[in-house]
Amino acid sequence: MIGLAVIGCGRIGRIHAENIARHPRARLVCVYDVAQEVAHKAASELSSKAARSLEDVLADRKVDAVLIASSTATHIPLIIAAVKAGKAVLCEKPIDLDLEQAQACWREIAPYGPVVMIGFNRRFDASFRELRERLHAGEIGKLEMIVITSRDPAPPAAEYIKGSGGLFTDMSIHDFDMARSLAGDIVEVHAFGANLIDPVFSQFRDIDTCAISLRAACGALIQVNNSRRCAYGYDQRIEAFGSNGMLQARNHRATSVEVWNAQRTAAKNVLVDFFIQRYEQAYDAEVDFFVEALESGRPPTPGFADGIAAQRIAMAADESLKTGRAIKLSA
Repeated sequence: MIGLAVIGCGRIGRIHAENIARHPRARLVCVYDVAQEVAHKAASELSSKAARSLEDVLADRKVDAVLIASSTATHIPLIIAAVKAGKAVLCEKPIDLDLEQAQACWREIAPYGPVVMIGFNRRFDASFRELRERLHAGEIGKLEMIVITSRDPAPPAAEYIKGSGGLFTDMSIHDFDMARSLAGDIVEVHAFGANLIDPVFSQFRDIDTCAISLRAACGALIQVNNSRRCAYGYDQRIEAFGSNGMLQARNHRATSVEVWNAQRTAAKNVLVDFFIQRYEQAYDAEVDFFVEALESGRPPTPGFADGIAAQRIAMAADESLKTGRAIKLSA
């Protein structure tokens, strides 16, 4: 039985804590949040306990690993503290908003032989995972193009935008990781962005819409398109095109029923509301993969290096947007 502690009991932390609490081979030893009332509420509802301090979490011998779901600014200090305490780590993305600080974090923890997984949950979505497996099995021949669509149903609050790190680091980074998992290393980035939805984004020097072209080392071309507002729901799709055909992973709906009548053709249920519903099973599978990796002693993926690689693409996209140039990356 793997003992886990969840640090951060907000929306994502609560999802993870619930998944751990019902996992057959894991135990939710404790939860911790600087807002003690939030931690106590989660602990009570999940039959766990609320730790009084971070030091108590890391000193607890029943805790084999910590899941970090607190604010991005706390990720690096928590990763370092957990690794030095001998704990495995599953940390939500991004590692940090600053690439150099993330790289410095790795240099500090590397001598400890750390076990660190970064929470790119979309890798564990059943449809995306099957697409990747069939792509890598050669079903559509040589990969030539990928189109990744990711659009939120509504813009986030201004306070969230202010501390998000920008569209590329907050939102597109999931798609950058997905691009790498499908096509391998990325060697060139060209980003276009605009404010087409809400002027509040420009107040924080951010954008709400983007189209990003990537070139993979294997030669494949990748198009990522993101929007902070989608009138018809949470739009999440991938298309992989190769020499022998195409693979598609489509949006999720409540059912697959269609209606054909005099007013409409092929009308379907609306899309699921947001990421919690769309990736509910993926979050569960992510925790299960982490537990299994700890049980078997295998390094969990995506690892720290994957987090760094996705952040490098995000920084390159930001540079491209500012300069209007395509940015080269070393493979």
